[in-house]
Amino acid sequence: MANERTLLTMRGVHKRFPGVYALQDVTFDLLPGEVHALLGENGAGKSTLIKVLGGIYQIDEGEIILRGQKVQINSVHDAQRNHISIIHQELAQVPHMTIAENIFLGKEIGGRLGTVRRREMAVQAQRLLDGYELDLRADRKLADLTIAQRQMIEIIKAVSFKAEILVMDEPTSSLSDKEVEFLFKTIRKLKAEGVGIIYISHRLSELFEISDRVTVLRDGMVVGTRTTANTDAFELIAMMVGRELSNYYTRTFNALNEEALRLVDVSAGKLIRNVSFSVRKGEILGLAGLVGAGRSEVMRAIFGLDPISSGEIHVNGKKVSIRTSDEAMALGLALVPEDRKKEGIFPTKAVRFNVTLKILRRIIRGLRVDTRLEDDVVQSYVDALSIKTPTFDQLLGNLSGGNQQKVVIARWLATKPQVLILDEPTRGVDVGAKAEIYTIMNELAGKGVAIIMISSELPEVLNMSDRVVVMGGGTVKGILDRDGLSQEKIMMLATEGM
Repeated sequence: MANERTLLTMRGVHKRFPGVYALQDVTFDLLPGEVHALLGENGAGKSTLIKVLGGIYQIDEGEIILRGQKVQINSVHDAQRNHISIIHQELAQVPHMTIAENIFLGKEIGGRLGTVRRREMAVQAQRLLDGYELDLRADRKLADLTIAQRQMIEIIKAVSFKAEILVMDEPTSSLSDKEVEFLFKTIRKLKAEGVGIIYISHRLSELFEISDRVTVLRDGMVVGTRTTANTDAFELIAMMVGRELSNYYTRTFNALNEEALRLVDVSAGKLIRNVSFSVRKGEILGLAGLVGAGRSEVMRAIFGLDPISSGEIHVNGKKVSIRTSDEAMALGLALVPEDRKKEGIFPTKAVRFNVTLKILRRIIRGLRVDTRLEDDVVQSYVDALSIKTPTFDQLLGNLSGGNQQKVVIARWLATKPQVLILDEPTRGVDVGAKAEIYTIMNELAGKGVAIIMISSELPEVLNMSDRVVVMGGGTVKGILDRDGLSQEKIMMLATEGM
C-alpha cells in the first residue's frame, strides 16, 4: 500500500539473535493519520520490529524509509530525531518527579548558567494537559496518578516533541473501560492531526474499533495485511495461529458436589469486609468487578500474603488458619498473581528455574537435581502452553511478556494444586495462548481442581465460569449462576451503589 503519502516503510527487515531468527524479510508501512495494528502470538516478532524502529536493536538486513528518504536508526536518539516515539507496555517514568518534569525529562528547558527553567516547563506542561482535557495539575507527582493517567502523560510527552510516528504497545492492558474510551478519543485526535500510530494489542475488539489496517506476524514473518473493515476475528485468528480455532473457549461443565474452599465473612486490611463465597471441586468460579473492587486483595488474604482480621476459611470442609503462602501451598492452594513483573518472575534466571521453583523437593534426589525429571516437567509445560523459548536455559527476561506469563502459570500448575487461583491469567497473552490456557483450565476442572479466575474481560468470565462472584467496594455484591449470567447483570451488580 506504500505510495507517495507513505510516512514509514520498513522493507525486507531481518533480525537474528543467537539461536533465534526473530524477523525474516518483514515489510511494513504506515500512512499519516492511520492506526496500523500489529497482531501476532507472543514471540511472533512484534516487539522486535518496534525495537528496531525505536533504535533499541539494529537491523541485520533491510531498510527503513521515512517520508520517502532512507534513514539509519542505530540508537534511541536517532529514532527521536526522526520524530518516532514508542510507548512501551512497561512505562519508563520517574514516579517521584512531577508531571512537568516527566514530560520534559531529557529535554529540559535550560536557562542561564546551566539552570533549569522549571516554571516555564510547568506552564507549557499545563497547556498540554489542558489541551488533552486532562484534569491534572502539572506540579503533581507522577506517583499519585493512576496507570491510565501515567499512560496519557507518556502520550503527551511524545506528541509534545512533534512525534509523527507513535507506537503503542498493549496500551489498554491495565485500563478500565472508561479509561479505554478516553485513550481512544485521544488516538482519534492524534489521527486528525496526521500522526501515524502503530498499535499493538491482543484484544481483537479494540483493533476493530480503532485501527484502519492490521498486519499479522507469525514466527517472525508477515502473514498478511488486511483492511480492518474487510476482515473479521476468525480470519485474523487463523492468520495468527496458522489454523482455525473452532473452540476458542473450551469448557465442559461438570457435575459439582464437594466444596474445596469456603470463605465465611472474611475481612482483611482497609478494603475487604465480610466476604463470603465458596468454590467446589471441578468448578471454575469467576470473580468479576471494576478496578479497585477488592478481587485481588481477597485472593492475597486467602493465600496468606495479607493478614485476615476476621472471618473463617474452610478447605475441604475443615476450618484452617492460613498465615503464610507456605501454609496455603501445604493445603493445596496455588496463586498466579496479577503482576508478573513484581510478583511472578525471576527475569535473570533460566526458564527451567522459573518453572520448577515450587517443586524443588520433587526433583532433588539426595544431593543432586534429577535433570531428566526436571527436563520432563519443563518440557510438558512448554508443550502444553506453547511456551516459545530456544532452550530451557534461556533467561526468562529475554522472553516476550506473554511467554513470561505462561511460565508463571506453568510453575503453579507443576505444584498439582487442588485450588488454583488465577488473577488475570490471560492479560497480555495472545489469542492462541488464551485458547490453550482455557483448554488447560477445562482439563484441570475435569480432574476435580477448583479454579478461581479473576478477570476484567467479561467474555472470558461469561464463557469459562460455572458461577460468578461480583465484587465492589471490597465486598460481595452478588453471585450469579451460569443460567443467569449476562454482561448486563454483572455490570449492574459491579456498579451498584457507585
